[in-house]
Amino acid sequence: MKKEDINANEEELNQEPLNENTNEDTQAETTAEETQAEPEEEKDPLDVALAQIEELKTQALYKAAEFENFRKRTVAEKTELILNGGQNVIKAILPVLDDMERAIENASKAESIEALEEGWELIAKKLNKALEGLGVQKIETKDADFNTDFHEAIALVPGMGDDKKGKIIDCVQAGYTMNDKVIRHAKVAVGQ
Repeated sequence: MKKEDINANEEELNQEPLNENTNEDTQAETTAEETQAEPEEEKDPLDVALAQIEELKTQALYKAAEFENFRKRTVAEKTELILNGGQNVIKAILPVLDDMERAIENASKAESIEALEEGWELIAKKLNKALEGLGVQKIETKDADFNTDFHEAIALVPGMGDDKKGKIIDCVQAGYTMNDKVIRHAKVAVGQ
């Protein structure tokens, strides 16, 4: 049996390297199969393109919804400004209106016309100050050259002399600018 045991051990030893080679061959065959399987597992270019299209559609929908929300918000803000934009103007003018109402009530009680005139002058100054606070400025016309950007000639006055030619002689209606933009041209008489 010793011979048989030795032969059996030799066969086992001979078989073990074969088993190792067999494992390597099996691994090599598996790797070859995986390599061949990888191209089969790659996604079809059409499927990839369709997936990208779906992703881009989703992004486009989100952007469109975001823009629509922005547009609605902007319209709401504009509406709010239009409806309540004059609120600052009204707040600035209300104290002047209060003063005018007090002046009217006290006009009959006034002892002299000079006191009434002084009260009206104070109210006018207060109104001008309130308007200046809102960016409204009166267009200067006294001894100014006629300028079509700020003035509207409603009359030409002949025979005023060469020194008054093209100059403003009289202001019929005051003009105003708001934040350096003309909101009403001054109506003036111009020397000819």
